[in-house]
Amino acid sequence: MSMYPSLEDMEVDKLSRAQAASQQHTVVHQQGGGTVSTTTVISAPTASGLYPSLDDYMGLDLAVYQPQGGAVVPAASATDKQIAPLSGAGNVGIRRAEIKQGVREVTICKDATGKIGVCVEAVNKGVFVCFVKSGSPAALGGLRFGDQILSVNGELLAGYTHSKATKVIKKCPAERVVLAVRDRPFERTITMQKDSTGHVGFLYKYAEIHQIVKDSSAARNGILTEHFMLEVNGQNVVGMKDKDIKQILDAAPRTLTITVMPKFVYKHLMDHMGSSLKKQMDHSVPDL
Repeated sequence: MSMYPSLEDMEVDKLSRAQAASQQHTVVHQQGGGTVSTTTVISAPTASGLYPSLDDYMGLDLAVYQPQGGAVVPAASATDKQIAPLSGAGNVGIRRAEIKQGVREVTICKDATGKIGVCVEAVNKGVFVCFVKSGSPAALGGLRFGDQILSVNGELLAGYTHSKATKVIKKCPAERVVLAVRDRPFERTITMQKDSTGHVGFLYKYAEIHQIVKDSSAARNGILTEHFMLEVNGQNVVGMKDKDIKQILDAAPRTLTITVMPKFVYKHLMDHMGSSLKKQMDHSVPDL
């Protein structure tokens, strides 16, 4: 699997799936008593062709790091049982906050005013979402603060300025706007556990993390200062007041996730959003 799937990966994946759907062959099974059964098999694309291994991705030969005589696999023990996992796939917040770091297509239409409900900004020759309006087509389509828009209706946005990218979106037909979106490449999500007092161990002001409690869950799991919170258990908290963020943290279960973004990227996007738009930011809890 690729460490960082690309727009090309997505396009090849779509083509490969279309080809696989059209390629069918029949396997004949000879059974006892002369009975013949047939099974139709649809050829599926192999994962290695779409998402290269680390060898393909970086040209590394990892075989030299393997132990002589093959890998050593520890023997299973009857006493090696997981008694009480702290986190896992069953946690709703973890599923909402999952970062896939892939490229996805989002197809939406414009509202009655001819807008999709986003503001974008150019950062390092890329175009990023800096505002998603509550209840807008963009919000319903799953766009989030910090997502990178790679293309609009097939037109690549690499190197585009804010004004040029906005013009591309405006000229799209109202009934169909297809965005190729990379999940926020500057973000990371950290899973933590509340202690007996209901805290995870960091202090924040205006959503910026500025202090970490020693030996806390936040410290053990790699929370960093000079990062801003984007989500708590998958719910967007960008533009929220600290007291509102605290309510969400207090109401969260013992296992929770915090999605953060480095300060320099966050500030750049927020500076171009405008304070008047913060109240209109989408803060809905995503459906799974």
